Amino acid sequence: MASDTPTIDSDALNAYVEGYLSEDDALTGARARGVELGCSPISCGGGAALRFLATTLRARAVVEIGTGSGVSGLYLLRGMAPDGVLTSIDVEPEHQRAAKRTFADAGFGPGRARLIMGRALDVLPRLTDEGYDLLYVDGAKAEYPAYHEQGVRLLRPGGVLAFDSVLWAGRVANPARRDAETVALREVARAVRDDDRLVPVLLPLGDGLLIAAKVP
Repeated sequence: MASDTPTIDSDALNAYVEGYLSEDDALTGARARGVELGCSPISCGGGAALRFLATTLRARAVVEIGTGSGVSGLYLLRGMAPDGVLTSIDVEPEHQRAAKRTFADAGFGPGRARLIMGRALDVLPRLTDEGYDLLYVDGAKAEYPAYHEQGVRLLRPGGVLAFDSVLWAGRVANPARRDAETVALREVARAVRDDDRLVPVLLPLGDGLLIAAKVP
């Protein structure tokens, strides 16, 4: 007897989800610059989720760890309030130059983005407690657990913490993988899940997007 359960083509499903919203010239240009710089920007689906979050929060103050070529930053800016300011941290000056071009190509003036060059763990302690609506993380994976604690401190009640690439191409789900980055990603996933100050959800967008709202 034939089963009524349909066979799921996961690759086709993922392609459908990621292609649900198209990207304009500013985003495709930013992605091309990211390839040249060796960056791995957030997926189209993940970027759409960031814009959705920024819009829902009516975000005016956002912190981004990992500027890259400006793909994620542009998604965030497009969701933020018209007077909102994106603070983006990266150790590579070439990345921030590329991001400035991305934001300018999309029509955002220089006052909308504050680009800080340096290690996130050196910069974050200088930022204001509970002064931000959203913190997006796409930096050094081994430092993700430390970003979790900094994020809870920085977010206002009701603010959102978002970690990209938490599935790490499936390595996180494979218990045999014990490299430092994979272990750190498992650690932050557990820590966010078990943190009573946060309400989390893990989304299978791109390489995995873990988001958590700070309890009001």
